[in-house]
Order: sequence, then structure tokens, then C-alpha cells
Amino acid sequence: MELARLKLIFLFSFMILIPCLSAIAEADEVWRRRAEEAMQTTEQYYDPDPVAVASNLNMKVQDLSKQTAARRGLLNAESGQCEATNPIDKCWRCKENWVEDRQALAGCALGFGSKATGGKGGKIYEVTDSSDNNMENPKVGTLRHAVIQKEPLWIIFAKDMNIKLQQELVVQGNKTIDGRGANVHIANGAGIRLQFVQNVIIHGIHIHNISPASGGMIRDSVDHVGNRGPSDGDAVSVFGSSNIWLDHLTLSKAQDGLIDAIQGSTAITISNCHLSNHDKAILLGATDTFTEDKKMQVTVAFNRFDKGLVQRMPCIRFGFAHVVNNDYNQWEMYAIGGLKGPTILSQGNRFFASDNKNAKEVTKRMDCSPEEGNGWIWRSEGDVFLNGAYFNASGDPKKQIKYELNDVIKPAPGTEVQRITKFAGALVCKPGQQC
Repeated sequence: MELARLKLIFLFSFMILIPCLSAIAEADEVWRRRAEEAMQTTEQYYDPDPVAVASNLNMKVQDLSKQTAARRGLLNAESGQCEATNPIDKCWRCKENWVEDRQALAGCALGFGSKATGGKGGKIYEVTDSSDNNMENPKVGTLRHAVIQKEPLWIIFAKDMNIKLQQELVVQGNKTIDGRGANVHIANGAGIRLQFVQNVIIHGIHIHNISPASGGMIRDSVDHVGNRGPSDGDAVSVFGSSNIWLDHLTLSKAQDGLIDAIQGSTAITISNCHLSNHDKAILLGATDTFTEDKKMQVTVAFNRFDKGLVQRMPCIRFGFAHVVNNDYNQWEMYAIGGLKGPTILSQGNRFFASDNKNAKEVTKRMDCSPEEGNGWIWRSEGDVFLNGAYFNASGDPKKQIKYELNDVIKPAPGTEVQRITKFAGALVCKPGQQC
């Protein structure tokens, strides 16, 4: 009964809301089927006990913190040695054979997106051509040709590239876009779109100066071309998708958001990214009417939110956001916001406020009365607040108790965040050398 109810709600939302949100000009039968499959996947990967997922991440962070404390100073960038400063990076970095074992990265995600394996087990697809000229029949060797293939693929780049997307890049599921070994920029054009797909990893690329595209006939798989409406100008848009991991991205300057995850998306980890120079950083849930976003669960970990950001780091509707060990530096409006009663668990972050006396508060509750907002469960544990920053926690203590985490599995303290996020953003990785 519950699944049938969800299906009706999702399909109704698809027909009513998608025309204005998803850039699909015509909701054809292919997209209807994809929407239904995505709904079923959202239900499958919704975790009724999100704190268990958060606890697992916390345990790994604490374990690494203890190891680091015991041998601090033995490995550091100044000495020319490789340094992995958080448990995700420790899983794959500082190994000279990373080129031969690229797909080992797929086992390194933590948090809600930990099940994302991307193109693991698939062939390596090497992008050799930076052009993006044919939307209906992409040229072999281009990034667009790689991402529309149906089979799992691990996509790499033959050389440094600046890719200007003429239209949004619609990515099929079971793909990894791996920028290691090349300096890859997706810039001065459209952004990346993950729509009704599962199992995608995007790692190690720069995405910036993204603008809206006009839409039109665009191939989104090897066996389907569809008419899409204009895109919004997001750097990365996640729509009705699950098991998504965005790691070591450098993001700035988009027309709309740097990262949007909406319309039933869940099981997402955003980690080790460097975000700067933009208004709306991360939006989780785009509409007040789509209540199925209550199943949205997102981990935001080890990222650096740098100068020039205004708001949404993240802003979430309805769902659950675990925000852990991130570095926030001088936001211009607020850092973490929400609407429609989301749950926010903030742990071990470093919040350094700007000198603007009106932008000291980390949190912002929107479109609610003070009484309603005070009932939302927003917690701060082990965070560090500098230059007048403060976090307005809320929630009935009796309701909060189920989110209480055992002391032995808490994340690294906020005082260690600058070290933990030291290598956020796309890394410089050279074959034959430690990355």
C-alpha cells in the first residue's frame, strides 16, 4: 500500500512539477519509466536509521584522528611526502600504483553515499576529445559520448582539457567520471545532470562559470534522444537519483546552484570539495510541496566552504543532513539553512564568521514561525565557532535523544578541521607518483 501511494505521488509530481524543474520539454514514455524506477530506488535506499550511518562515519574519523595524533608530523606536504588527512582520502591516496588500480576508489565513499560504486567493474573509457558539438550523435572519444553508454564505465581523460558543454551533460547510471591524472575543467558552458539514475561517482575535476543552456534535441542514452527544455545553470544537478558520490571537486561561479539534489534524490555524499565565489552553494530539495524529500539523506563531509559564498552550505528541505568536519570561512548571509522541518546534525565543523555583524549566525530557518522552527531537530556537537559565529540549535530534548551518538564514535573535533580539509578540491595527480 505504501509503495503504491509513493508511486502515485511520484508520478503525479513528475507530470506536474518536472516540466518546470527538470528541463524535459516532453515527458515521453522513456522518462516516465525512468521516473518510476527512480522512485522505487529511492524507497530501497532510504535508511530508517540515519544515525547509524552517521555513527559509522564518525567512528572512521575518530580512528584516523587517533592515528594522526600518534604520528603527527611524520608525513606532511612541506617535506614533500604525501599526506592523507581524512578517512576517505586515507583509503586511496598516497599510493604510487593508483593509475593501475583506479577503481579501488569505488570502495572509499563514506556516509549516505557509501554504496556508490560508479563504473566499478566496467571498462575504462578514455576521453580524447574535448569538443562538444553534436548533441544528438556525440562524437566517439568525447565526454558526452562516454556518459550516454548504458554499461558501467570508468571514464578518464587522456590529457588536460577545457570542456565547454553546449547543453547540459545528461549522465547515465553506473558511471565514474575520474579526473585524476589530468587537469580537467568543465567551464563556460552548461553543467552536469544526473536524472533518474543510480550509482554515479564524479571525482577530481573543476566545474566553474556554468550558465543556462537553451535545450533542444539531446541524446541522453544510446537508444534515446529527447527534446529538453532550457537548463537552469547548475554546476551539478542531481534529480530523482540515488547512490551518488561527489568527491574532490573544485566548484565556483554558476548561474544557479553549485550542487542541487532534488526530487526524491537520496543516498548522497558530498566530500572533499572546495566551493567558493558563488551565491547558492548546495540546495537539497527544491520545492515545499514534494514531501517525499523526507527520505532525502545526504552527508556533507570534509569540504572547504571558502570566501565569496553567500548561503546554502547546505540548505535542506524535509530530509536529513549530516554535516561533519567541514571548514566554513566567512559566509555572507548564513551557512546552514532549512525549510519544512529538516533534521540537521552538525558535528566537528569549523565556523569562521565574516566581520559583518549581520552574518554571524550559522543557521537560518525559513518560511516558518519561531514556534515551528524551534521544534526542528538541529544539533551542534563539537563545532568550533570563531569571530562571533554561533549556531542556533533547536528541538525537543526528548526527541533529540534518539540522535545521541556514543562518545567513542564522535568525529574529529572542529579544531582539526583545517588539517582535515587541507586537500579539498581537485588534486594534482601524476601517473607514477603518489596522489
